[in-house]
Amino acid sequence: MSWSAFLAAHLRLSWRRRWQARRLHGRAAAAPLLAQLSAPLADRRQDWRSARYLALDLETTGGDAQRDDILSFGWVCLEGPEIRLDSARHRLVLPRRALNEASVTIHRITDDRAAAGEKLRSVLTDFLAELEDRVLIAHYTPTELGFIDAACRACFGGAFLPLVIDTLDLGRRVSAGQAPGSLRLPALRARYHLPRYAMHHALSDALAAAELFLAEAEALSARGRRTLGDLLLD
Repeated sequence: MSWSAFLAAHLRLSWRRRWQARRLHGRAAAAPLLAQLSAPLADRRQDWRSARYLALDLETTGGDAQRDDILSFGWVCLEGPEIRLDSARHRLVLPRRALNEASVTIHRITDDRAAAGEKLRSVLTDFLAELEDRVLIAHYTPTELGFIDAACRACFGGAFLPLVIDTLDLGRRVSAGQAPGSLRLPALRARYHLPRYAMHHALSDALAAAELFLAEAEALSARGRRTLGDLLLD
């Protein structure tokens, strides 16, 4: 992407964040989201190794952000190429309705465990505070962005507008002409000889995405794509 395109993308996101912040100004209930929207965006021109990140994974009751519930958050922060394991968090969320058997088979969060979860607003408040001015990392970001945006709108009345890196998108850029299934998280990790982790646990998957991001970023750096802007989702 050219510098002019970088600038246009940055200004577009900055304008949207400022507009949301102005709309939420003075609403005490919206304070957690307002604080995140007011945080400065990371400089796209900096070397990606000097930026700050947060890798996120969610477990949900289904794939529809408007209808289904978030069951758990898992996140871990990165300072450049360093994964800060002391920042790792796994939080269960109290769902709005009883779980269906099909989803329990996947995420293994039973009704009893879900009933011990926290209110969505509480977990979301802590997540936004941790995200602050960091760049969000996830694998196949439409899921995380869709659910967090819906949660922010329901809890705080505004949109979720972070800078984003998608490890699936980076995998597509590193190697063109992918075979079916080759862009899934375990398949991409295997390409970089990363260890296999059990899937469908939010914290485990967040850590897996963080490690994959570092491998992909190094691969793209070897091709001369070293700035944060080179890695961001368009």
